[in-house]
Amino acid sequence: MPSVKNPNGPSKNRLANRALGAKMERRKKSEANRNKIAKTDAMRGARPGLAPTSGPNAPLSKKKAKKVEKRIAHALRRKMAAEGEVVMQDVEEVKEDKPEEGDMETEKIE
Repeated sequence: MPSVKNPNGPSKNRLANRALGAKMERRKKSEANRNKIAKTDAMRGARPGLAPTSGPNAPLSKKKAKKVEKRIAHALRRKMAAEGEVVMQDVEEVKEDKPEEGDMETEKIE
């Protein structure tokens, strides 16, 4: 009697494809764990060495970075003013007069 497989079961192609899909999923998971990239960031284009293009972990644009830096500097100035540390702008710095090397009185030994 010839061997006939069960007609209700999945075909060899379908079984092979399912196994390949599972293998690829395992590979992707292990890569993500190895590089510690969050799934949401990976969905936004993050790869090892590349930041995501959007979301909270995306790098700031140059314009946004300048604005944030200005805000931080202004907040520091306000904090210093509240504590009483004020930068005195009208006071000139005092420079000490140092005599030049040629002006010093030294005895010449001959």
